[in-house]
Amino acid sequence: MYVPRILCVGPNGGVSSREEQREEQREELACQLLLSAPLEWLLLGEEPAAGLAQLQENNQPSPLCGHVFKVGEPTYSCRECAADPTCVLCMQCFLSSIHKDHRYRMTTSGGGGFCDCGDAEAWKKGPYCQKHIPTDTQLPADLVARGYSIFSIILKYAVDLLTWEQEDQLPAGLEPPNTSRQSKPLRVHVMHSSVVAHQCFALKALSWLGQIIQYSDGLRRILCQVGLQGKGENSSLVDRLMLNDSKMWKGARNIYHQLLMNSLLMDLKYKKIFAIQFAKNYRRLQTDFMEDDHERVVSVTSLSVQLFTVPTMARMLMVEENLMTTIIRTFVDHLRHRDLQGRFQFDRYTAQQAFKFGRVQSLIGDLKYVLISCPTEWSDELRLKFLEGLDAFLELLKCMQGMDPVVRQVGQHIEMEPEWEAAFTLQMKLTHIISMIQEWCSTDERVLIEAYRKCLTALSHCHSGLSDGEQPITLSLSGHSVDTFRYQVSQDKVSIHLPVCRLLAGKHFPSELSPPLLIELPLRCLVLCAQVHAGMWRRNGFSLINQIYYYHNVKCRVEMFDKDIIMLQAGASMMDPNHFLMIVMSRFELFHIFSCADVRKRYREDLVQQNNTLIEEMLHLIIMVVGERYIAGVGQVEPFDEIRREIIHQLSVRPMAHSELVKALPENGNKETGLERVIDNVASFKKPGVTGRGLYELRPEWNKHFNLYFHHYSRADQSKAEEAQRKLRRQNGEDTALPPPLPPPLCPLFASLVNLLQSDVLLAVEGAVLQWAVEPSGGGWTESMLQRVLHLVGMALLEEQQQLENSSGDDDNVTFNYTCKITRPGEAPSTSGSVLALLESLQNAPHLEVHKDMITWILKVKNRADPHLLGFTSSQDKDKAERKRKAEMARLRREKIMAQMSEMQKHFINENKELFQQSLEELEASTSAAAEDRYTLGGAQRHQLVTCILCQEEQELRGHGRAMVLAAFVQRSTVLSKNRHRNLPDPEHHDPLFMHPDLSQGIHTTSCGHIMHATCWQRYFEAVQFKEQRRQQRLRGHTSYDVENGEFLCPLCECLSNTVIPLLPHARSPDCSVTHPSLEVWLKTTSQQIAALHSAYSKQSDGQSPFKAKPEVPEGFRVDFTPQNAFSSSISAMITTFSMSTYKVGLKLNPNEQDHRVQVLSWSTCAYTIQSIEHLLMDEEKPLFGSLPCRQDDCLSSLTRFGSTCWTAAPLKTVHTHFIRLFTALVPDIRVENIPCILDIDMFHLLVSCLNFPGSVHCLDQSGRSVVDSAHLHILHLVTVAHLVQILLTSTTGNSHIHTHTHTHKQSSPAPVSLLPVYTSVLPEVSSGWQLWRCVKVGVLPFLRSAALFFHYLNSTAPPDDLLVAGPGQWEALCSYLSLPSNLLRLHHSHHTLLEPLIHRWCSHPGVRQTLQVGGVVVRFPRESNRLIDLPEDYSTLINQASSFTCPRSGGDKSRAPTLCLICGSMLCSQSYCCQTEVDGEDVGACTAHAFTCGAGLGLFLRVRESQVLFVAGKTKGCFYPPPYLDDYGETDQGLKRGNPLHLCSERYRKIERLWRQHAIAEVIGHAQEANQTLVAIDWQHL
Repeated sequence: MYVPRILCVGPNGGVSSREEQREEQREELACQLLLSAPLEWLLLGEEPAAGLAQLQENNQPSPLCGHVFKVGEPTYSCRECAADPTCVLCMQCFLSSIHKDHRYRMTTSGGGGFCDCGDAEAWKKGPYCQKHIPTDTQLPADLVARGYSIFSIILKYAVDLLTWEQEDQLPAGLEPPNTSRQSKPLRVHVMHSSVVAHQCFALKALSWLGQIIQYSDGLRRILCQVGLQGKGENSSLVDRLMLNDSKMWKGARNIYHQLLMNSLLMDLKYKKIFAIQFAKNYRRLQTDFMEDDHERVVSVTSLSVQLFTVPTMARMLMVEENLMTTIIRTFVDHLRHRDLQGRFQFDRYTAQQAFKFGRVQSLIGDLKYVLISCPTEWSDELRLKFLEGLDAFLELLKCMQGMDPVVRQVGQHIEMEPEWEAAFTLQMKLTHIISMIQEWCSTDERVLIEAYRKCLTALSHCHSGLSDGEQPITLSLSGHSVDTFRYQVSQDKVSIHLPVCRLLAGKHFPSELSPPLLIELPLRCLVLCAQVHAGMWRRNGFSLINQIYYYHNVKCRVEMFDKDIIMLQAGASMMDPNHFLMIVMSRFELFHIFSCADVRKRYREDLVQQNNTLIEEMLHLIIMVVGERYIAGVGQVEPFDEIRREIIHQLSVRPMAHSELVKALPENGNKETGLERVIDNVASFKKPGVTGRGLYELRPEWNKHFNLYFHHYSRADQSKAEEAQRKLRRQNGEDTALPPPLPPPLCPLFASLVNLLQSDVLLAVEGAVLQWAVEPSGGGWTESMLQRVLHLVGMALLEEQQQLENSSGDDDNVTFNYTCKITRPGEAPSTSGSVLALLESLQNAPHLEVHKDMITWILKVKNRADPHLLGFTSSQDKDKAERKRKAEMARLRREKIMAQMSEMQKHFINENKELFQQSLEELEASTSAAAEDRYTLGGAQRHQLVTCILCQEEQELRGHGRAMVLAAFVQRSTVLSKNRHRNLPDPEHHDPLFMHPDLSQGIHTTSCGHIMHATCWQRYFEAVQFKEQRRQQRLRGHTSYDVENGEFLCPLCECLSNTVIPLLPHARSPDCSVTHPSLEVWLKTTSQQIAALHSAYSKQSDGQSPFKAKPEVPEGFRVDFTPQNAFSSSISAMITTFSMSTYKVGLKLNPNEQDHRVQVLSWSTCAYTIQSIEHLLMDEEKPLFGSLPCRQDDCLSSLTRFGSTCWTAAPLKTVHTHFIRLFTALVPDIRVENIPCILDIDMFHLLVSCLNFPGSVHCLDQSGRSVVDSAHLHILHLVTVAHLVQILLTSTTGNSHIHTHTHTHKQSSPAPVSLLPVYTSVLPEVSSGWQLWRCVKVGVLPFLRSAALFFHYLNSTAPPDDLLVAGPGQWEALCSYLSLPSNLLRLHHSHHTLLEPLIHRWCSHPGVRQTLQVGGVVVRFPRESNRLIDLPEDYSTLINQASSFTCPRSGGDKSRAPTLCLICGSMLCSQSYCCQTEVDGEDVGACTAHAFTCGAGLGLFLRVRESQVLFVAGKTKGCFYPPPYLDDYGETDQGLKRGNPLHLCSERYRKIERLWRQHAIAEVIGHAQEANQTLVAIDWQHL
């Protein structure tokens, strides 16, 4: 009845979103009142709120946590206690568990899984956190009965409707009473609206059930019972939901999956029943999933991870439902493409099939869950079912054996690259499964023997057709012969996929198969790799190269390359070593080279090279077969020896970070490499600095374990390692031989492998190679071939030495007599001398200097093994003495050369004295300056020479010379802002003359310090523009700079720039002999000049004077006097260029030279830049002068000089108008309107603006007297007093803040107290003068420091020594440098009659009282420096914060990319359409939009889910920057892929903060985009 009435009313045609929202709320409320509330009353039999509270109070919660993860929520897995990597905890459980002190992994959830706290099987120890300790509860019987009936009705209703298939009618009993009006189906919807309404309610009912059972564990059990009961097969409600899963829509699936997790999976008894049903329907569910178009996350099949990872349940399902076999057979059935031999064939996959292949792989994941933990006890049923599963698995492997075979292309290149990736994807997915099956077999002897038989049978089946139809041949060499058949890898089919062989290799013990057949296929595979290295398969394209790469790659090699080597070792240990070697030579197609003497002479050059590579590869293979003993079962080693050796060889290449090492080691099924257990033993850790990452370095005592022919080295790694090791040995003063390390002993089964080393065939090969090396004229050998032979000889000698040591002096035990064999002369066909004789003749061969140490080492070992030959030792000592003598001579020669060079240098300096003199003088001049007058520069004018970086021409800076410019970058900034919420002013009407003290937005200028001629720069910029225009006609790629906005890269350092500052000569030195007028006289004169100007301009505008009498004009002053322009046209043009840039950036308007605000912005950027640099120096505790880098030094000096001259580019009237307004701010005048009150003016901006008028107003005096310095001084005095008043008005030194000082303090500074009467009208009551004086002193310091910087650059006055160092004595030095009394209040005392009326007028401005009393934003002094927000120490706190952040616009949806603003701390929903807004007519993402309001277009963000910092500048520029969070190994984890716990590194965060405060973010982005072009193409505005 009610349902359609409430839920059918859809939104009408044109309703607004607000009405729609109201409609949704109304619907929600109606559902709550009419549908949910009655159910709750019925269930509880009392008022729901009280009843539920009562239930919750009596409830003993389930020991299982069962918290279902939201997308992006942090999950924790303990690497020490978790049964497998799928066992995870939520943040609350983790923090109250024992695992927080263990090694753990932190990841973010993809949504859908749940917390395993309380599941005893998921954890080896500590399964319960403090909240989830097991207990038991009972419910009242009547509640149970009511619950049972209500739950069964509601669940049945929900299931019926969600699985209902007729769209236009409802199930019986639910038809609306009056359906006639509604029976016409709507045109748009196919479904009847009532059906839809009921389905919506069904979902609400399921959600309600989910909420109710949270209150009580008893209710949860009732629901489980209702859901699972049913008579026939698949008749229960849960079964019906499960089997209709793929027909439902996403929302319905999510809700019922959540309900299943909250009910069935929280109770072990019901979980088991559900698991059996799930396994019964497994094949059908998976088939539905294959046909489905939704992701696996929203499919019911994804629940397998919750069921199959419980070991007891997995084994129960294996025994009862034959789960292992079901999974494998389902998998094989879905891969239908086979070739004629029944092998998988992936070559002609359509996109649809590729998609299905992707889906099928989830089955392998399920199989992995089933096998992930080995059984400790086996039952007969388990054995039976496991072996049945193994049969199915072998069928799967048989389909893979020999798939994707390749044949060598000869003549022409392959036309189409064959598909190879699918086969390798399959191989990678199965790698862990194969390892796990081997682990299962190894835990039970009966299973192992049976499994071994099955593998053998399967392999025999695969081998059955191997030698059919092949021609049998007999090979003979060195008096041995062997029968085999003709097969050539370079002509016949060969495949890299041999999983059946490799599975057998993992279970090796004595085999019934013939050894030559065992080694045949793996040997072909290794020969294929060798031939690819030798360049024989070039015409087969990249697919083969990629296959070879993956064959050796860490992801596949455990079950591919490594197993092939083991198979060869197994074969070789069961064969005659000579026979084995001859078959190997035959397969390498090298047999004929060693079997007849002169065959090499007949080859072409390219074939010789090819054969050389093959011989090298073959020798390398023999080294590996004999020497690779670090696999348990082959050599007598512990499991961790293998990992230790792997690490030693990785670190021998170079020091590595933890993540690199982890990547280089194979992972097991639990994603563990075993690295942590051995790393500290073999390596020492070096912590990172502010950049870079922590590195592990190999401890020196492990260098002796280095093996140059380590089987996992790629060629590049091998040469790097060799170089690094030789270098290390040279540094330690050792010889550079890299002998083979001592190998561990072989297991008895493989003991006969060592006989390979003393076999006649190998000796013949060694002899042949050494013989070729003795006669180096022919190109038939290579050094690396010789190196491998020497290595083999060394290995044999070490084996012999070990046998001798272990034989306890009894000669009969020693079966290995290598020394005897190498002293015998070679047999035919090579008639050379013995191996030993050849080595001795090579020892001093000049062309083998590199290998000399190795040969010496071999002979030394040989002598140790053979006591009869002691004659060599003396020759060795001789050799050492010879080497010492040579080193000494070389040292003397070096010293002599150095002495000669320094003599020549001195001679050159003496010859060119005047050159060096000049540069020395310049140096001195720049560091010292005249100090006659502390305030202004005395002495003669200096000449300044600069060099253009483009034409390298030197130029003197002169007012009428050629213009020189400095590349610069102007940007808007909020770094000093004290009020980010102030709305951006309207650029058309904004008056920037007075800067508010909150500095809400300023203009900052930086420069890279590189100087050019203006003409050179213009030519360069035009070329950049032209290049850009040409790019537009072609395919236009982005660049890191925007030419349309005037941006370019500095031609020298490629620093981002968007304008140039003209370099101007030093200001003319004022005449010190003139007497300065007093403040009183100056004020009077200036007031008269202002009045005259005001009167003149008013007359011009009104046509008549508003004043009755003509104002009195000082002597020699003329209103219309135009001073001469001191600059050439080229400098004037550059002055305009820079003024226009600041105007364009500051107001975001198009350039307009007539605008009266142009000069104001130039003064503003000068003041703002000085203020921000002063802040930086203050916070970093650096001295005020002498600590700036020269690029900032040049930039400030150019800016200040520019400020004082930019008025020359403006009409006089504009300049005068500005000055009148600025002067009125200090000396109030009723004739001038719209002057802000003293609290709304930043005094330093005012000072800079006032001081930049020397030429325009103060020098209008034609009496010839220069009054520059006195005007500066008086303005400084006035502004300082105004600033003091400002500080006193805003100070908060009320009684509450005053600390109890002693009376002596109060009396020691009576001056401020005498000032108090003036301000009593507005000041809060102050009880301590001393406290107030301290407050004033601290408040005025930044202003004085900024003023000192400004005057230093304006007049080039040398600063006092006290200001060149950080420390005490700053205040006095600062005051005297600025010609101020050190007690600033004397300023007021000495002129109090003049100042009192001014101060009174400042304080009585209506704005002052309003600001202070209404409680507007009052800026306190000194302004504190802005910092980036504080970040939590532990990164998971941030992730947790972000996971609960919902998108502000899409009604409670989780944000996919929550992003934190580091400037203000706002969390934003980035990179999604929901939060896009319009900025300047273009849609931009949340970050870009926020950057415009918070950082004037510049943003610093932390992308929480990706753990990376994002820098944004404007709409088109951005880059990613390493985050300030590091793991314990000193590495960042961008993308949270590794999952190590991350902690805040404060140094790195400070570095990011420093970049922001130095305004270097745009520069960092520019450099990053230049270095990495892919960054340029990203649409940053959508983030």
